[in-house]
Amino acid sequence: MSTAPSSANTSVLARTVTALIGLFERIPHSLIALVARLSIAAVFWTSGQTKVQGFVVNIITGEVQLGWPHLSDSVVALFRDEYKLPFISPEIAAPMAAAAEHLFPLLLVIGLGTRFSALALLGMTLVIEIFVYPDAYPTHGTWAAVLLYLIARGPGALAIDHWLARRYGPRRP
Repeated sequence: MSTAPSSANTSVLARTVTALIGLFERIPHSLIALVARLSIAAVFWTSGQTKVQGFVVNIITGEVQLGWPHLSDSVVALFRDEYKLPFISPEIAAPMAAAAEHLFPLLLVIGLGTRFSALALLGMTLVIEIFVYPDAYPTHGTWAAVLLYLIARGPGALAIDHWLARRYGPRRP
């Protein structure tokens, strides 16, 4: 008795797989880019919020505290004792990281300077992976993939970048 699938079953399976792939290929770039922008922005914004006091906007719980932002007391010590970045002092690295983790996610969310913001966050990701947590490749690899997608493909139609390009970009015949 043969266990090989019949050609009728194979062709049904092949047609089903082909149809599904066709559906997957119709997922709009703009939807993928929006999900990518919002998701990776949340990762870095949340990290940035752990570094500051006085200005808290927790996008998950909805908590909002507005005051003059300043570095948390323990952040410079964290950069000195745990992160131990070479080539840059903790007193400089801590506020730079806190600022970057607020500015670039905000730009990603609104879709302004998306490719360059993603490039900056990819640079941060590489620094974190190489110098701080080299064993966290699965997490950082995921971040890098999302950021590389945004760098390569752009923010999609639901972004200020898209509007600016349509309004002020070169006219195509």
